[in-house]
Amino acid sequence: MKNNKSIIDKLTALWALNESGLGGFLHVFNTPFTGLIVGGIAILLISLIAYYAENKWQAILKALLIVLIIKMAVSPYSPFGAYVAVSFQAIFGAFLFSKFSWKGVTLVILGMVTFLESALQKLLILTIVYGTALWDAINIYGAWVQSKMNFVSETSTTSLLVTLYLLVYGICGILAGLFIKSLIEIIAQHKDGDFYIEPEDLTQNASPSKVKFKTKVIWVWLITIAGMVLAFPFFGGDLLGWKKGVYLMLRSFLILLLWYLVIGPFLLKLVQKYLSKKESQYKEDISNAMDLFPYFRQIISYSWRDTKHLKGYTRFKHFMANSISNCIHFKIPSE
Repeated sequence: MKNNKSIIDKLTALWALNESGLGGFLHVFNTPFTGLIVGGIAILLISLIAYYAENKWQAILKALLIVLIIKMAVSPYSPFGAYVAVSFQAIFGAFLFSKFSWKGVTLVILGMVTFLESALQKLLILTIVYGTALWDAINIYGAWVQSKMNFVSETSTTSLLVTLYLLVYGICGILAGLFIKSLIEIIAQHKDGDFYIEPEDLTQNASPSKVKFKTKVIWVWLITIAGMVLAFPFFGGDLLGWKKGVYLMLRSFLILLLWYLVIGPFLLKLVQKYLSKKESQYKEDISNAMDLFPYFRQIISYSWRDTKHLKGYTRFKHFMANSISNCIHFKIPSE
């Protein structure tokens, strides 16, 4: 398989657009499952880079560095965890595609493992911030619900919810792998030919707001703490539950404060320092990728409108395939 540099460069730009939140594929959706969709699109694009590249390991790692540098530039307040997730997807994908044949089972493994990593990362963060008391509170709520339903189970509510949560993510990862396989087959069947579109607006969208992200974190923290504080005195029968609730509130607040003011910025600074050293090496690639953003946003919107005659899953599948195919075969009108 020939190493098609132009296609790989455009797939890298599309991946950077998706990760940077500048109006990529999510621009046409309104969904609460942003993380799952962004992660699914990322492994789709990583798989396509591997499909077109001769040296899969080198191509994916180069694309990863370019994506992270662009992410740092246009979305500087992205949390450290976001860099970890993207890097894990790329490195694990590069390992799989460089060691094993390009088959459907490889895509399924990539989807399942990367989705489970995302789920486990969230569970780990919850445990670090709120401690085991979070799971104790969930067990208390579960026991209260069971008592009202006259139903007793030896399995704790926490074990049931965590197992169900990981099962859902694992199944979604498997389905994502199968979906990616079908998409690549559609894209591979598309005839090679230049795709042109006149851009209506070449201005860049503003990067995600730091204030918006922090406001979301504060609301999630307040709601979680409220639920935990109420669990112990009102549902757990613990007369000193309110003291435990105050302790949990102070503990989680201090941990979040330490993370967002000390540890997080420190780790992020290390990542940005490393990426800054690499920036000059890929300066031209980064510039070319960002120049494609306004065109790609319009191509994605065009592809969504172009599939309006289709419905449901069929429309979604062909929209994704057409968007990527049009992007990788796109030529700037002046070329």
